Amino acid sequence: ELLNDIVGRYTLPQEVKAKGIYPYYRPIESGQDTVVKMKGRNVLMFGSNSYLGLSDDPRLKEAAIDAIRKYGTSCSGSRFLNGTLDIHLELEEKLARLVGYIFLDAFDHASIIDGSRLSFSKVLKFGHNDMASLEDKLSRVPLDAPKLIVVDGIYSMSGDIASLPVILDLADKFNAAVMVDDAHSLGVLGDHGRGTADYFGVTDRVDLIMGTFSKSFGSLGGFIAGNHVALNYIKHNSRSLIFSASMPPANVAAVSKAIDIMLSEPERREHLWDLTHHAHAAFRERGFDIGHTASPIIPLFVRDTEKALTAVKLALDEGVFITPVIPPAVPPDSVIIRFALMATHTMEQLDTAIDKLTGIFRKLEIIK
Repeated sequence: ELLNDIVGRYTLPQEVKAKGIYPYYRPIESGQDTVVKMKGRNVLMFGSNSYLGLSDDPRLKEAAIDAIRKYGTSCSGSRFLNGTLDIHLELEEKLARLVGYIFLDAFDHASIIDGSRLSFSKVLKFGHNDMASLEDKLSRVPLDAPKLIVVDGIYSMSGDIASLPVILDLADKFNAAVMVDDAHSLGVLGDHGRGTADYFGVTDRVDLIMGTFSKSFGSLGGFIAGNHVALNYIKHNSRSLIFSASMPPANVAAVSKAIDIMLSEPERREHLWDLTHHAHAAFRERGFDIGHTASPIIPLFVRDTEKALTAVKLALDEGVFITPVIPPAVPPDSVIIRFALMATHTMEQLDTAIDKLTGIFRKLEIIK
């Protein structure tokens, strides 16, 4: 009863539901493709992180099924103890060849912020992609103090790219290490989608690269890359690795197949960037504010929570799935609708979605 009394004070979801504009937990009745089934009807999907369009690829499905037949559905333990399979090691080797580091897959990391809290370190935040702010923060810390700069490769909401070469120069100047979260960059940036460090040609200067398999690779799990010394420490001291069950065989096999497809079908990524450049130009021509995005992640700034939720509802009514980003995830004046592209979208699907969103944004007086 006490718990209900405390959490019962949180009524925002009920209030939004009463207005008919609740945008979360919307059930999808099909695979995560460019067109999904929702309540029996076709809806254009522009809210997915499957940038290469591989999450519903039949080749990944077959690889996953074959792995289940051979290994079962679970390893029933952590990588540290009984949960390391030969296919885990094969995937590590494949990832190492992909970006030029030794990798540890299935590192069950939380968000960067939660991770920094678990580290018990002193956390200093600098302005978003603001190199002057970063330099100012670094200058306040003793030169010989351990320092780790952690940035996204592509920022998941704003779609812009970290200024990695400048960050690395500052790291050298102030004796800091650099970690890049490539969750949204793999499959998108760099040669054949190898990520942010490859995109800038600075792989040998980055200390740690973290990635996920839940986006471009159409599966689940993650990895961290670094030199042998760093990974030896992580393998034997990371609680989130040691006390988490290892990646299930089906997920490992799906990721491995996704990497093969990514490397052998560069036309997927090329089409993704054709779509991206077209979308950036089209949205800007119609008066949308899309910020500083330089990627297939396109923020449509609304700057009003109720209008954003209403726009998402109206878009779904017209057969377009998009997602809102509202407080507390962003400040009230930075509310956006997140529009994300997949390599399997067609130009016609993209233009249809942009046309419908233009009408909705004009109706709600978000754009003129």
